[in-house]
Amino acid sequence: MGEIVNLRRARKDRTRREKEAQAQENRVVFGRTKGERELGDARERLEAAKLDGHKRERPDGAS
Repeated sequence: MGEIVNLRRARKDRTRREKEAQAQENRVVFGRTKGERELGDARERLEAAKLDGHKRERPDGAS
């Protein structure tokens, strides 16, 4: 005879595996550590400051 399987438990196990697979995929797509986010933000601020430093505006506001 074959192994007796509790269908409710098998269904829940399958759902858990599917959710874990989706979570793993989301970690890859969206996951960045706090340090990586802060480093990216700092780089963006630095680039914006560099760009603003090269603007050709006169101090008196005249064109």
